[in-house]
Amino acid sequence: MAEQETSKGFESGFVPGRHIIDTYGNGGFRFAGMSHRGSLLLLPSGVRAWDVATPKAIDRTALRPVQAEAAGIELLLVGTGLDIAAIDPSLRSWLKDAGVGLDVMQTGAAARTYNILVAENRKVAAALIVVD
Repeated sequence: MAEQETSKGFESGFVPGRHIIDTYGNGGFRFAGMSHRGSLLLLPSGVRAWDVATPKAIDRTALRPVQAEAAGIELLLVGTGLDIAAIDPSLRSWLKDAGVGLDVMQTGAAARTYNILVAENRKVAAALIVVD
């Protein structure tokens, strides 16, 4: 699991509930009054540490939690770091078969878009690769 700053409620790498991203960069994220160093997976059930550091590491195993919660997700935003990276077309199809749309963008854009869609109470999830 990714290295974390000690934040009450996130020691296990999971905090329940939907939370917006307050800030990102410098190797981590701030949300819900907590900070985390490393990548994040934001799902309807909560926020979890995500052991993915590069776009090449995004595969079915990394996105298995998304598939498990697919009934509550219409769109998955994937932030691939400072640059937009291609996602394997078979992974896109796998998500589509589960009823989940996929949009790939830079991590900053994905975090901002996620915040807007959560505020609109949309069925959105995000997989955000950390940026320095």
